[in-house]
Amino acid sequence: MGDSITLGEVEIIRVVEWQGTFGPARRIVPEAGIEMWEADEELLAPDFWERESDQWIGALQTWVLRSGGRTVLVDTNVGNGRERPSMPMFHHRNTDFLGQLTAAGVRPEDVDIVVNTHLHADHVGWNTVGQGPGTWVPAFPNATYLMPAADHAHFDPANGRDLRPDDVALFEDSVAPVVAAGQAVLWEGEHRIDENLVLESAPGHTPGSSVLRLRSGGERAVFVGDLLHSPVQIAHPAHNSCFCEDETGAAATRLRVLARAADEHELVVPAHFGGPGAFEVRRGAGGFAVRKWASYDA
Repeated sequence: MGDSITLGEVEIIRVVEWQGTFGPARRIVPEAGIEMWEADEELLAPDFWERESDQWIGALQTWVLRSGGRTVLVDTNVGNGRERPSMPMFHHRNTDFLGQLTAAGVRPEDVDIVVNTHLHADHVGWNTVGQGPGTWVPAFPNATYLMPAADHAHFDPANGRDLRPDDVALFEDSVAPVVAAGQAVLWEGEHRIDENLVLESAPGHTPGSSVLRLRSGGERAVFVGDLLHSPVQIAHPAHNSCFCEDETGAAATRLRVLARAADEHELVVPAHFGGPGAFEVRRGAGGFAVRKWASYDA
């Protein structure tokens, strides 16, 4: 049913769609050599790195925030029945994610806000559900979907960019139907959701990548999307994942966000960390270090 944390007046529920090994560790973070993984083995294994097979361990998960009387979803995973032939793990998936949300107390009609931190396939998939062959409709009929305008422009096939077929498909099945239904807000710069939550642009991983900051009752968190794929990037923030589109920009943004999190005692919540899923950070030699992992309510 998911773990929960309460920060100030905001409840955070973690709903995990999938967790496991995904691929070779140094394919996911190419610049991090084996010596870095071995040096951080105590931090990485067993929740983030399977040492014997040298596999990166990750998660597909959504964070449910109950804030100001509204229900907010942060990212929506891969979705069912998608054509993603170049991404076998995402191709024609069939999971009971909506059932998992319901078990956590969130029916689709209860969702008020959907935040897509960026528009990669594993962050927008459950934006929609199939309604007959080739027909997709918003999965959350009463929700406003907050999408970065820069990513919308970047992935929109109408803008003439040379996109991968899977990127065209994700736009057509998970983004365009929400826009056509009049449920999308394309924002840029900064977008305040309520008194506790604000979205901020954090480009690099994609042109429109964003972070969601929470501030309530003196407690703080930052949902960082794909700025981090592995804890190895905490100690070595200059190292990008293989999915970052602007390597220089992604590294600069990661450094900036981690520095603020350390200075302002924000709980850092990446999209794909398994195990505890979130952590507090402190400054360390040449980078940062985990001060402590999140602890959940029963």
